[in-house]
Amino acid sequence: MTYTSIKICGLTREADVDCAVQAGVNAIGFVLYFKSARYVSAERAAQLSLRLPSFVSPVLLYVNASEEEVISSAKQVPGAWLQFHGDESPEFCLRVAQSLGRRWIRAARIPDPSPSGQAPFNLVKYALDYSQANALLLDTHVEGYGGGGKTFNWSLLPLSVNAHLVLSGGLTPANVGDGIRALHARGLSLSVDVSSGVESAKGIKDPHKIRQFVEAVRSTVL
Repeated sequence: MTYTSIKICGLTREADVDCAVQAGVNAIGFVLYFKSARYVSAERAAQLSLRLPSFVSPVLLYVNASEEEVISSAKQVPGAWLQFHGDESPEFCLRVAQSLGRRWIRAARIPDPSPSGQAPFNLVKYALDYSQANALLLDTHVEGYGGGGKTFNWSLLPLSVNAHLVLSGGLTPANVGDGIRALHARGLSLSVDVSSGVESAKGIKDPHKIRQFVEAVRSTVL
């Protein structure tokens, strides 16, 4: 067995936060992107974060927010990680994170398959460009921004990436073990992130699916 950190993203309700914590997750993600069906305000994220015990980290997800917007909202959730999921440059991410003294995650939106005529997504170069990030989140590229509940072809990723990786995109209790086995050795470490795979409706988490997901991760044998 291996220990894999677990993040559940897109929580909007107290009951779902409590269930995720009780199931043993390591991080809770709040979506501060107003076009998302899982959107919560900074004030709501702060309220929900108060339910988190020590060593369960809040994560605030942004999509092309302004520097002022990120700073003002993140100050309402002390200690929260920042997750940049839009077109933010390395310089923007680092500047904002350093001004707040926060850790940060950069999402890599990976096409599956790559558009015709385009080279495959270069994760090695992406990791170099965002070398100051504390982790890279690997998500499937979809129209618009945010998760689409779809997996990408894990086998196309490079065998060695100089970054801590977070596997996302279409994970469920049924396939997360396969994802861990496929990618656990390809980065400095591997965590997993799930949203729609543990939902009964957008933004509404299913307690049974949360517990199933955590159990599937914890029982994965390498």
